[in-house]
Amino acid sequence: MRITVSASPEELGREASCHVADKLRMTLKDKGEARLLLSTGASQFFTLASLLDQGIEWERVEIFHLDEYIGLPQEHPASFRKYLNDRFVGKIRCRKFHGIDTERPAAELIPYLTREVRKGIIDVGLIGIGENGHIAFNDPPADFDTRDAFKIVELDMRCRQQQVREGWFKSMDDVPSRAVSMTVWQIMQCSIIISAVPFKVKAEAVARTLSNPLTNLVPATMLKQHSDFNLFLDRDSASGLISF
Repeated sequence: MRITVSASPEELGREASCHVADKLRMTLKDKGEARLLLSTGASQFFTLASLLDQGIEWERVEIFHLDEYIGLPQEHPASFRKYLNDRFVGKIRCRKFHGIDTERPAAELIPYLTREVRKGIIDVGLIGIGENGHIAFNDPPADFDTRDAFKIVELDMRCRQQQVREGWFKSMDDVPSRAVSMTVWQIMQCSIIISAVPFKVKAEAVARTLSNPLTNLVPATMLKQHSDFNLFLDRDSASGLISF
């Protein structure tokens, strides 16, 4: 595990995006193509914006994302497909973008996503950590046992509150209660995991992730089991760590 603490969210975004870009360039040089897994949410704004400036040959990169609400059209401001199209995918020409289209029946969508993601290794996974310690929408207590690639999950109260606090929804009643999410096991199959986690509101989750042993009550503790886990913090998100 490698931890980098930056002075600001903007600096964190630059540092994390440079690391992502370096790994993508190495993969493109070695294999001729690469596969990238993206997180969404307010915590990823600076990293994704900086990644656009890295000069990657995106036409050789296949992109996946982690999760999507069930019952939310792509046009909704909180849709993660809209988020990625507006902020990232729509600004580049990638080889292919696999959107989690939850307007399709789950019985069709999940097998399709599973087939696509398992055609090869995900070379770089950009994995955020939620305020409740979740990774993707695997809220506590997360399922550490399934070997499915994607599954339907129930969103817990704190996860839904975070979506309202960040301004994606007007009220708790507006937040969908279910989503399709990549599983913890599938996330851990990434060749490298890079987590960009800025802001004071993430300090508790970061501290719990680093101070606890492996537990599905803090799903992000699983990331520490990965052989190439890189955690990027700013001073605020690192403020709950004694050593910082």
